[in-house]
Amino acid sequence: MISRNDPCWCGSQKKWKKCHFPKTTPDDFSSISKSYLKKYGIILKTPSQIEKIRKACKLAASICKTLCEAAKEGVTTKQIDQMSIDLHKKANAIPAPYHYGTPPFPGTVCTSVNDVICHGIPNDTPLKKGDIINIDVTSILDGYYGDTSKMVCVGLVSEEATRVVETSYICMMNAIERCKPGVLLSEIGDAIEEHAHKNNCSVVNQFVGHGVGVKFHEPPQVLFTKNNMKIPLVPGMTITIEPMINIGSQKGYIEEENGWVARTIDHKLSSQWEHTILITENGYEILTQV
Repeated sequence: MISRNDPCWCGSQKKWKKCHFPKTTPDDFSSISKSYLKKYGIILKTPSQIEKIRKACKLAASICKTLCEAAKEGVTTKQIDQMSIDLHKKANAIPAPYHYGTPPFPGTVCTSVNDVICHGIPNDTPLKKGDIINIDVTSILDGYYGDTSKMVCVGLVSEEATRVVETSYICMMNAIERCKPGVLLSEIGDAIEEHAHKNNCSVVNQFVGHGVGVKFHEPPQVLFTKNNMKIPLVPGMTITIEPMINIGSQKGYIEEENGWVARTIDHKLSSQWEHTILITENGYEILTQV
């Protein structure tokens, strides 16, 4: 994970913060942009920022698609991680998860298998028939971020696995389809919970979606469950919608030995899909659509 004081990716020998670090307060910010930044900490993106975020999102989506195609029986998640390393290097991009956080995340992608809710660490265990896996990719391209994840079913899977994978996808799409200027941020959680509960699934409330683009994680938090986030969506917002849906209990725990891997408390299946979206003048644009 590149930090503000690291050498800039462009090779100028300057620190990133003094060279290509994205500006959060451009000179052409409108009054609504200034208001959202001051009131909520939300960065409404300028057209030039949006174009760069769009490119980062397209790259993340392309890499995620390639990794998902490789996720077959007998392949290890460590091999998938190595593919991520190679693909990011080829694109002159940086995998944002690598060494992110405390303790530093050890992989370049998150690979969450079966009962892992999120933040699965790549390892040497081969995938087997019946597994479901989420592959979560965040790419930094020219200093801007794109974030997406997809589910893969390895061979034939159980009825429960099919149900949770399909439910989580529809939850995400239902939430995205509600997004347009004037809609409250809380309606995203409403859409997710409504469909999940109809399909006898639970919704994780320990993790959230987020703003993204200039930074890896920006305000606002995007909750998956019903909530009181009465922030109206406005053009220029870039957020992730990434519901985590469980077949059993909504509760999870984080493995103490690594400080990252989150598993369902009952070890039942979990599924997640993720898109980065842009709020436009008329609705939304899915930036991570392949």
